[in-house]
Amino acid sequence: MKNLKLIIGIALLTLSINYVSAQTEPIDKNGLANGGYDLVSYFTDSKATKGNDKFSVEIKGVKYLFASEAHQKAFKANPKSYLPQVDGYCAWAIAEKSAKVSVNPETFKVVNGKLYLFFNGDFNGSPFNTLPEWNKDEKNLLAKLPENWAAIR
Repeated sequence: MKNLKLIIGIALLTLSINYVSAQTEPIDKNGLANGGYDLVSYFTDSKATKGNDKFSVEIKGVKYLFASEAHQKAFKANPKSYLPQVDGYCAWAIAEKSAKVSVNPETFKVVNGKLYLFFNGDFNGSPFNTLPEWNKDEKNLLAKLPENWAAIR
């Protein structure tokens, strides 16, 4: 019964993300990463900032946008240090539900120098933000994240 509830919950969460405009896939159909948000700004400015096409970097067919030339240069110098964990999927959904779920790029947390993104939108007609859920049990979720990600990657 517990497994059935988990499967239904994952299915509903996955289906509902298709109807949420604030959510974005890690890489969209045009190859744009993170909804066009500047990955460096999460670390340097502690906020989500939209990037500008003028300051872009393309790696393996994926386009990353930045708000400034300085951010663009920082990313070019060390892209791995700025990329979100679990390829930009919702960290809580991976750790708690073993499910790939899109994110709201404005809902994030930097922990120990690593970027984690979260779902924050409409779920079955009600607002649902996974960041507070993550914060309630961060230590355990961080421990579960690598194993769950390896299993569903």
